Amino acid sequence: MMFRTIITSLFLFATSAALSQAPAPAGPPEYSIKEHYTKYEYRIPMRDGKKLFTAVYLPKDQSKPMPFLMVRTPYDVAPYGVDQYPKRLGPSEEFDKAGYIYVMQDVRGRFQSEGTFVEMTPHKAVKKGNDVDESTDMYDSVEWLLKNVPNNNGKVGIWGISYPGFFVSASIIDGHPAIMAASPQAPVTDLYMNDDSYHNGAFMLAANYGFYTFFKQQDSPSLPPKTFVPYEYGTVNGYEYFLKLGTLSNIIATLEKQKGSLFGDQAKRDVYGEYWKSRNIAAHLKNIKAAVLTVGGWYDAEDPQGPLTTYRSIKQNNPGTFNSIVMGPWSHGGWAGLDGAQLGRVSFAAKTADYYRKNILMPFFEKFLRDKPAEKNPEKDKPEKKLAEAYAFETGTNVWREYASWPPKDAQSRTLYFQGNGKLSWSKPAVAVGFDEYISDPAKPVPFTDAISTRVPQEYVVGDQRFASTRPDVLVYQTDVLDDDVTVLGPLSPRLFVSTSGTDSDFVVKLIDVYPAEYPDAPGEPPAVAGAARKDVTVPKFQMAGYQQLIRGEPMRGKFRTSFETPVPFVPGKVEALNFNMPDINHTFRRGHRIMVQVQSSWFPLTDLNPQTFVRIPEAKPEDFKKATQRVYRSAAQASGIDVQVLAPGR
Repeated sequence: MMFRTIITSLFLFATSAALSQAPAPAGPPEYSIKEHYTKYEYRIPMRDGKKLFTAVYLPKDQSKPMPFLMVRTPYDVAPYGVDQYPKRLGPSEEFDKAGYIYVMQDVRGRFQSEGTFVEMTPHKAVKKGNDVDESTDMYDSVEWLLKNVPNNNGKVGIWGISYPGFFVSASIIDGHPAIMAASPQAPVTDLYMNDDSYHNGAFMLAANYGFYTFFKQQDSPSLPPKTFVPYEYGTVNGYEYFLKLGTLSNIIATLEKQKGSLFGDQAKRDVYGEYWKSRNIAAHLKNIKAAVLTVGGWYDAEDPQGPLTTYRSIKQNNPGTFNSIVMGPWSHGGWAGLDGAQLGRVSFAAKTADYYRKNILMPFFEKFLRDKPAEKNPEKDKPEKKLAEAYAFETGTNVWREYASWPPKDAQSRTLYFQGNGKLSWSKPAVAVGFDEYISDPAKPVPFTDAISTRVPQEYVVGDQRFASTRPDVLVYQTDVLDDDVTVLGPLSPRLFVSTSGTDSDFVVKLIDVYPAEYPDAPGEPPAVAGAARKDVTVPKFQMAGYQQLIRGEPMRGKFRTSFETPVPFVPGKVEALNFNMPDINHTFRRGHRIMVQVQSSWFPLTDLNPQTFVRIPEAKPEDFKKATQRVYRSAAQASGIDVQVLAPGR
């Protein structure tokens, strides 16, 4: 939602001002914003009388009318003051040189804007009088900008990453007719449904906690603090920190004493009630006239589902509107300030983010925001490359693919079934009786990473899972060595038959790519000193032989197996179906690799602990937490596995 780790939030603000703080790489002199733009600051009135602080950067070259490119953010539009300039305005330096009128706005109730901030502002489909929401605030802002900023061409583009991505989505509903192009990137969409707050009913503990230690309700107008003071955990080990606190109520209490804390709003609402439903912007993505390019990352540790839900909702509700999606091999916002060549130990063999910014994002805005020439010169004008509906980077083979829709229609549905002796295959098990079991102990939960940290490492989503596969409370199933490449794309759907000795339980399913026993080492990354990478040191290489790369993992809180609105307990020992969906992937398991699936009942502290008794977890007491014996069944009548979509060889 919101760049939930502190480090990421400071570096990838999702506003161009924040992106500008990165140290300049060695090379040509940095493009000077102050030299080429004049800054103005305005307080734009909304229909209810509140005024929103807005910074406008007008190109000094006024030789032709230019379009607006706008970001609305809850994170601040620093630096403040007409004589203060950022180092970057647009998504890349190429944008800054192209000539746009850049607009950055503090959303209602944040920093220098008046009003009251509301988390994920509910959209009002029917408005009366001076009713406001994000759609009206954007509409009123555009109307004012068109009338008061000179030399504009009457066209507006909007973009934003993470929480600002939500404001993009909300702004184009019944949008101002001047909004011609919009790019919601990693947009928060439905906080409860595999978004930032909950995944299949399990609370995303560590990321939310880290984010809400600094993102709080604030008095407005107010300036951001001059210095950032990180939250003091008292340890570098997040696993131990949260385990020592024990119950979720104890964890909530540590932040409730902070003024303006918003953490409890998320943690205490553990069912899909009206609070969450009213904040699901996907349900309102209708009457959209602007062209839309939604962007996301396959390895987004915070919100892999939002971009996919946004793309599908716009497509379903707005036939005829240009609607495209880009999914690259990126962490949360990793396409904005990084080159996208590597994540953790996994290399993508190219600067994927550079490619996206130059060949996808910029052509999109240029196409829909520039005035078309009255006449074309066939000797100078090149044919315009048609934008694809779906740009999907295929991990494993490390290649960009273009599709007419996502997922491609020629993908075939297949099931990977769990077998005896830890086998995984495409064949349904034939045995009459079969199951595997383990004991899940809330006092010794399975960690989500082998890294010692209080934050959520962005690279955990491609992390080596060998630390988990050796634990007795983790089931492991894997195929034989693959004779041919297998490309799996689209959503994944675990179909499990389970039982528990308790009355509630989580079941975490992970899809993993197992590298061959002989595999070349990956290059490491030089240590950074004073903001620059050291080139004068020997960098140890990452050993990749036998690496178990996480491709996708998701929890499922068992009591929500029939409804996220009305939880029901398990009957101890009773076999029940447990079906759920996981966000899409686009990955090729290469010849010589294996496909692995792991199943476990905790993923700590990425998700909160399930007591394994049927209680409201935000109110659970220490005595509610009990060991449980979990069984996963793999017989002909109760065949557990994962439904996937496979692309036929030769495409």
